Amino acid sequence: MSTEAPALRKCNGADCDNDAGTLQCPTCLKLGMTGSFFCSQDCFKRNWSTHKAVHKPKSGFLSSFFPPKVVSEPDLDTGLYNPFPTYPFSGSLRPAYPLSERRAVPKSIPHPDYWQDGVPKSERTRKGRMQIEILNKEQQEGMRKVCRLGREVLDIAAAAAVPGVTTDYIDEIVHKACLERDSYPSPLNYGNFPKSVCTSPNEVICHGIPDQRALVDGDILNIDVTLYHGGFHGDLNETYYIGDKAKADPDAVRVVEAARECLAEAIKSVKPGGLFREYGNIIEKHAKTKNCSVIKTYCGHGINSLFHCSPNIPHYAKNKAVGAAKPGMCFTIEPMIALGTYRDKTWPDDWTSVTQDGKRTAQFEHTLLVTEEGVEILTARLPNSAGGPVAMPAVETNGKANGVTNSEKSS
Repeated sequence: MSTEAPALRKCNGADCDNDAGTLQCPTCLKLGMTGSFFCSQDCFKRNWSTHKAVHKPKSGFLSSFFPPKVVSEPDLDTGLYNPFPTYPFSGSLRPAYPLSERRAVPKSIPHPDYWQDGVPKSERTRKGRMQIEILNKEQQEGMRKVCRLGREVLDIAAAAAVPGVTTDYIDEIVHKACLERDSYPSPLNYGNFPKSVCTSPNEVICHGIPDQRALVDGDILNIDVTLYHGGFHGDLNETYYIGDKAKADPDAVRVVEAARECLAEAIKSVKPGGLFREYGNIIEKHAKTKNCSVIKTYCGHGINSLFHCSPNIPHYAKNKAVGAAKPGMCFTIEPMIALGTYRDKTWPDDWTSVTQDGKRTAQFEHTLLVTEEGVEILTARLPNSAGGPVAMPAVETNGKANGVTNSEKSS
C-alpha cells in the first residue's frame, strides 16, 4: 500500500531556504505548538538560539499570574538559591539566583526591533535569512564605530573580572558603559535573554546568564559583549583568567590559549574569495594540536544592522558552509574550544550551554570586515586592553619542572 507524499513545507531555520523534513522541535511539540519543522539536526541546532523565543509566550503564560515555585530553599546567610535543584548538572557550576531586575535603557537611545517582545523580526525576513549584505563606505564606518565602542566596553568589564565579584556586577558595569556610549546592549531581551552581557565561566560554552555567583580564584570567564549604536551591532568576546590560580592551571591555560590561537589562525585566511567552510578546517586542525575539541552547535554569523544574519561560519572541519568572502562583508568568527567532548547540553533556563562532560571551554570572537586587500579586525585589542596571552605554566613530573629538578632550581 502506498502513502500520499507529504506536502512540501519550508524549513523554519532563519538562515535556511531548504524544504523541511519530518524533524520537529521537541519543545514546540511539548507545548502543543505545531509547524516547527526543520531540514536537519544541524540546521535546528544552529537556529536554536533564536527559534526558542517562540516558546516563551506559551511556556511563560501562567508565570504572568503566579510566581514560579522555588524548589530549593534559599541559603539563610545569603538568600541565594539554585532554581534547578533536581537538574543533572554536568560540572560543578551552579546558578545563583535570584537574578537582578532587568536594567532599563533610556528611550533617548535607539533600540533594536526586539527590545520589547524579544523577537528580532528584521532577522526573519528573506533578506535577513538569505542575503549577505555588502556594506558601502558609510555602513562600514558605522561598523567601525560600534566595534570600537564594543572594545572599550569589553575592556572595562574585563578589568572588573576579579575574584569576589559576581557576574551580575559585571552585567551592571557593561550596561552602564553601554549607556554612557549612547548604545543599547544588544543581548538585552534578544530572544528574551534577560541580561545585557553573556558571562560564561568554566564549563559554560556560551550564553551564560549573569547571576549572583561570585567569581573565585582559578575560574576562567568568557565575557561576550555586543553593542547597538548608530543602527549597527558590534560583537566581540574574550576569555579571561580569574586570579593567579587560573594562570597556574595547565588545563585552563591550554584551553584558553588554544581558543585564542584558533581564532587568530582562522583570521589569517580571511580575504576576498576565501571559502566560509575553510575557517572550520583551520580551527579544528589547530585545536587538535592542543588536544582540544571544537564545539559544533554554535557558529559565527553575519553582522551589520542585524545582530545575526547570513553568512553562517561553522568552526569545525568538513562543514558544508556555502559561499565565499567578498569585500564589504561583515561577519564574526568565534570558535568555542573544549578540553573534553564537543557535545553540549543546555540548562533549564533555555540559554546556558555547557559541555556534557563538565570540562572547561573557552571562546574568543572578533567582528571582521572583508576588504580588497584582506581583512580588517574591527574589534581588535588595544595596547592597554585587559587580558592577553599567558605562557603555559611549568608542569612538575617526578620532581622535575620543564626538565629542571627541584634541587637544581634551589641551587
